[in-house]
Amino acid sequence: MNDVKEHNKSILYVEDDPALAFVTKDNLEQFGYKVMHFDNGQLALNNFAQHEFNLCVLDIMLPKMDGYELAKRIREINTEIPILFLSAKSQTEDKIHGLKIGADDYITKPFNMEELRLKVEVFLKRQKIIEVEEKQQLIKVGKYTLDLSNQLLAHEKAEKKLTLRETTLLKMLFMNSNTILKRNEILKKIWGDDSYFNGRSLDVFMSRIRKYLAYDEKLQVENIRSIGFRLNVLE
Repeated sequence: MNDVKEHNKSILYVEDDPALAFVTKDNLEQFGYKVMHFDNGQLALNNFAQHEFNLCVLDIMLPKMDGYELAKRIREINTEIPILFLSAKSQTEDKIHGLKIGADDYITKPFNMEELRLKVEVFLKRQKIIEVEEKQQLIKVGKYTLDLSNQLLAHEKAEKKLTLRETTLLKMLFMNSNTILKRNEILKKIWGDDSYFNGRSLDVFMSRIRKYLAYDEKLQVENIRSIGFRLNVLE
């Protein structure tokens, strides 16, 4: 029998299949998570603005407002909260689209409950590391300052609120400036494994990072083909 742990972490769960929703909610609650379930996107959005959540788990094919639009609207309210898609849409293009609009990860239906639980655990554990272990820590590279505790990238011309995964990736690049980071090392440390889809996800995130660093021409994220990436800090 599984040990029940009290996490005091709240999850927004949106799924219109009542049977799947019951099983998934029950499974997560057995591990101590507080799960608030909604069966349509509009109702979920209304409640997101009224409650404090630590993670969003969203289906894509939803009534009233689909998961893609819901994720966009959530990102307008909160740029930091991790968003995990659960969907029967298995095409790579669908997954990449979800990542581009602000999702952090994607699990294809049918999924294993253990896989979902581990994904949730990883996201919330990283969130705790940012909030507790690295509180008030600042990393300065070039003309940018990365504020880990507030998930904020600052430049004199602009500030950018980051997602948890963007913060973790930027920290890894900043802490290893002018050093090649292997793709599989980045993927295993931040995504949990180096699967093909996670590799595509990493490429999407690196494209975002390049845009965020565009104000400082002396910072260049170089793609070392078939090996990895390097943040070049020019003199």
